[in-house]
This record gives sequence, structure tokens and C-alpha cells, in this order.
Amino acid sequence: MIDVKAVRDDPEAFKRGISKKHADTGLVDRLLEVDRRRRELQVESDELRNRQKKAGKEIASADDEQKQALLDAMTTLKTERERLDGELEGVSAEVDALLAEIPNPAHESVPEGAGEDGNVTVATVGEAESPEWLADHQEVASRLGVVDMERAAEVSGSRFAYLLGDAVLVQLALERLAIDTLVPEGFVPVVPPVLVREAAMFGTGFFPTDRHQIYETGQDDLFLVGTSEVPLAAFHADEILDLDSLPLRYLGFSTCFRREAGTHGKDTRGIFRVHQFDKVEMFSFCSPEKSWEEHEFLLACERKIFDALELSYRVVNVCGGDLGASAAKKYDIEAWLPSEGRYREATSTSNTTDYQARRLRVRTRMGNENVPVHTLNGTAVAIGRALTFLLEQHQQRDGSVVMPAALVERGAPERLRGRI
Repeated sequence: MIDVKAVRDDPEAFKRGISKKHADTGLVDRLLEVDRRRRELQVESDELRNRQKKAGKEIASADDEQKQALLDAMTTLKTERERLDGELEGVSAEVDALLAEIPNPAHESVPEGAGEDGNVTVATVGEAESPEWLADHQEVASRLGVVDMERAAEVSGSRFAYLLGDAVLVQLALERLAIDTLVPEGFVPVVPPVLVREAAMFGTGFFPTDRHQIYETGQDDLFLVGTSEVPLAAFHADEILDLDSLPLRYLGFSTCFRREAGTHGKDTRGIFRVHQFDKVEMFSFCSPEKSWEEHEFLLACERKIFDALELSYRVVNVCGGDLGASAAKKYDIEAWLPSEGRYREATSTSNTTDYQARRLRVRTRMGNENVPVHTLNGTAVAIGRALTFLLEQHQQRDGSVVMPAALVERGAPERLRGRI
């Protein structure tokens, strides 16, 4: 949620920021108009309340004739105040609705653009090669016997998978690599709940905009998370954090669920885009002055893991039109997918500034006031995506897949041979 006071102070900056996201800048004008009316009504209501108090004190010393006049005046004031308070309640609700609708403005360093074509590459690592003999990840995984999507479809429907044998060992090694890389950097490992209440989804900015992507258990009013960012962000809801303790860094391990609505016919092969997947997520509560530095740090952590996986990739600064509601800036790491001859998103890291913290009321004490902290998130490893790139980039001519040393050291087999 944005800060209405900051909008009053510099509305044009907010318009520029949400314009980069291709959001309606008229929302800012409407917010200022409604907010101005809310403040006017509040002043009028307070004045009437003071007049009621004054009349109440005068009644005690008034004679009978004056007392009746004062009582009549108090009745009129009460009626008028109830009318004003009713209008104030409606206007306040409209302010809250607009604050929930307006996205976090994009940072000035975010490039212009409406979609992926507007993203700007800031670094490239490794070679983008596509050998003619290479099989795509689904074909090689099926031949190796490490992924079974046909049986999963019978059990659960499309876009589900069984991971088997060596793939499970690779998953555990990937998770261990994330732990070994990030715990020394101050991240506290967490296994969070994956069913959360609506307040957590709203607080992180997934509601109302992405509600169509979320699985809901209607009977219990709980929602399956699409990322452990949600329960991690809500971990300190309604708390005032010690400034000296920041940044607070957490490393969430969870199964994630996404409906993938609107992606019919897209990435239907393999485990690149499925409804259920496991992910290791970084999350940081940071002081406002240091969040941009922290953002670069999270990106460096992601790159360290990707370098250990010996994968070819690029880093892109995501354009405004490709940013979600909560992110002020986002970097994607896109790995090379040889079978498609292009880079595909593997991980991302976002700075949501005070947008989530303001909704979740996570604050810190700075000077004489409590201010929202900044929150940041970043994917350490998304298992399905990582397996996809490993199966293709480390595939050999004989159809086997060689695992990088960083995973072999953590229990993965040196080579996936399966039933070939």
C-alpha cells in the first residue's frame, strides 16, 4: 500500500512511477480528491464534537429555559455529526480502496517497456549454445525415468509431476546448496505454513490483483501460497522491529501452488510451468535507507548459486510494464534453454520498498516516529526450473546428464543415466 502523505507531497513523482507500470495515473488524482474531502469531513466532525462538549458543560450552570435550548442544540449537533460521520466513513472506505488499487511506483532506474521485450540485460554469463543432438528436458527426463507426468496427470490432472530417483537427490542437493550458500550470509532457515489467511495475501500485494492465480479452500477461508514470500512477509505483521536488528533475513523452504490461469497452451511440456513445485525463497526486512543496497546483495546471492550450478544465464532489469503491483524494481535471472534457443526466467529478486510493510504494519523506530520497514524477496532456487536447465545445459551426447560438482558434493549423483 502506498503512503497517501507521500502522494500529497509529490503527486507527479507517483504518476511517473505508476505510468511506467502502465497503470491509470488518474487514480492518483482521484485519491488526492477523495483524501482532501476526507480531511475536510474530519475537521468538520471534530468541530461538531467540540461544540457538543462545550454545550454539555454549559448545561450544568444553565437555568431551565437555557438548558432546554442547549439540549435542543445538542440534538441538532448530534444529528449533523452522525450525518458527517456516515459520509466520512464512506469517503474513508473509498480512500482505502484506491490505496489498495494503486501499485507501488516503479523506481527511476526501471526501464520503460510494456513486456519482456522492454527488459534490459545487465550481465551475461556463459555461452548460449543449442547442439543439434540435444533433446528437450521433458524427453530426457522421461528417458532417464526421473520425471513421470503421465501418471501424475491421471492422479491430479495436467501440469503435475512425480519426481523420482535421482531427481529427488538433485532436489535435496539444490536445497542444501541454498542453505550452505545463504546461512553464512545471515539467513535464518524457515519452513513456513503454506496455507494462509486472506490478510497475508492482501498484505503482500497478491490480492486483489493476482487472486485468480491462487488456490482457495473455501470451507476454511485459507489460501495456498504461490511462494513462501507470503508467510515470511507476514511473520512480523503488526510488529515494531529494532532498527539495530535489521536486516532480518529469512530463507523459506516450501511447496508452492499456482493455478497458472491464462497460460493454457504455454509451456505445457515438462516441469517448467506446473501447478505444484518446491522453492527456496530469500526474504529480508530492511531499513529504508539500505534497501537498494540489500537488493543488489540478494541478486549477488542468486548469481552465486547459479555460478555454482555452472549454468549459462543473463541478468535483466525488468521493465515497468512487466512488474507486479508490489515491486518497485525487479531483477530476473534468465537461464539459457537450448531446446527453445532462448533465455527463460529461472529466478527473480524484488524490492517492494514499504508497500508490503505498510499493509502488514511492520515498522521500525527511526528518530521520534515509527516508520514502515522495506521488504525484499528473491528466489534462491525454484526446483522445477533449476532441474529443467540442468537437464538441458548439462546433457551429454549419450543422453546422460552430468551434475555440477556443487551438487555432487551435496549428495547428487555425478551423472544421471536412468534407463538409457
